[in-house]
Amino acid sequence: MDKRISTLYVRYGEALRYLIVGGLTTLINIVLFFGLTHLGIAWFWANIAAWVLSVLFAFVANKKVVFASADMTPRTVFKEAVSFFSLRGASLLADTAILFVGLTLLHGSPIIVKIIDQVVVIGLNYVFSKHIFS
Repeated sequence: MDKRISTLYVRYGEALRYLIVGGLTTLINIVLFFGLTHLGIAWFWANIAAWVLSVLFAFVANKKVVFASADMTPRTVFKEAVSFFSLRGASLLADTAILFVGLTLLHGSPIIVKIIDQVVVIGLNYVFSKHIFS
């Protein structure tokens, strides 16, 4: 049984680690988003703040935990950070568009719209992160 688990982890470990980090990143994003909107901050600005903080967490966690990118030279970290934040910026556009349509145009439930939004964003971010750290 241990050998099967070990084999599965070797085969799917990266995806499993990404799902865990992605789940934590999503949780950070959702908690910050709803905390800030509860304080009266407009959804757009709450989303931007939640994005910045959750992407900062995601960068560090993806670099260290998911993709085990060991190169910590300032040049490499800067290059990876610029790429990571730039590509995550593309997912921020999708994030904002989904929230705009769901909240402003369709007047949907904020929690349902935010969860749908985050599912789409997680998929986009995996593709982007894989490109940066591999």
